[in-house]
Amino acid sequence: MSGRIRLGMLTPSSNTVLEPVTSAMLSGLPDVSAHFGRFKVTEVAISEASDQQFDEEEFLRAAELLTHAKVDVIAWNGTSASWLGFERDEKLCDRIKTATGVNACTSVLAFLEIFRRKAVSRIGLVTPYLDTVQARIIANFKRAGITCLAERHSGLQDNFSFAEVPESDIAEMARAVAHEGCQAVAIVCTNMRGARIAVDLEAELGVPVYDSIATTLWKSLLLVGVPPDRVRGWGGLFEERAIASPRAADAWRAEAGPALPSGA
Repeated sequence: MSGRIRLGMLTPSSNTVLEPVTSAMLSGLPDVSAHFGRFKVTEVAISEASDQQFDEEEFLRAAELLTHAKVDVIAWNGTSASWLGFERDEKLCDRIKTATGVNACTSVLAFLEIFRRKAVSRIGLVTPYLDTVQARIIANFKRAGITCLAERHSGLQDNFSFAEVPESDIAEMARAVAHEGCQAVAIVCTNMRGARIAVDLEAELGVPVYDSIATTLWKSLLLVGVPPDRVRGWGGLFEERAIASPRAADAWRAEAGPALPSGA
């Protein structure tokens, strides 16, 4: 693929972190830009009202508008499938591609792909969410063969408030789960300020620290044939030379087998 690459990102309306962080990550790639489409998300809870925010039709309306910018990929830059069920994102990717003709990915499916590629089966989970949401996430990862060996969460419901959790608090939660022996730390929320501190935490803790915004960008770049290692200074996820073409990615998925969602 030649010329400018445009990454489309579906964004929760009350998220204030992922847009500036994604743009900062791409600052060294003058040929790649990110473009954002919002839809209404104001809270995260185990409730009908919360679930309705993530209706597929809302995603598809926002995705259709992103195609007006002729984006090369559409990513759901949010983590709702972590508590609603990973199959939601698999279906969403298929529907976006069918409706728009554009390849799609999500933050949560990127986590699963990274864990499988890196043979990570025991994670430390860090989120800003409520007890009930955290329990659902842990259960869904367990069904996927990934054990949350340790977890910390902030107990918040209002989506805007997630961005107000200080980096120092996030770092302390990451340290706490890492010290319990996990293979990797997963910061699951695209409105949490984990991306900028990941590289320092990895050096300190000696384990990978995967942030949701970073996983979304990583997978988006793979799908458009841009080597993720062109992103510098944002942690180990970007430092290894990764598969850098859709054809190679398809071959890797075939080799990985049915455990890897086809929409990833």
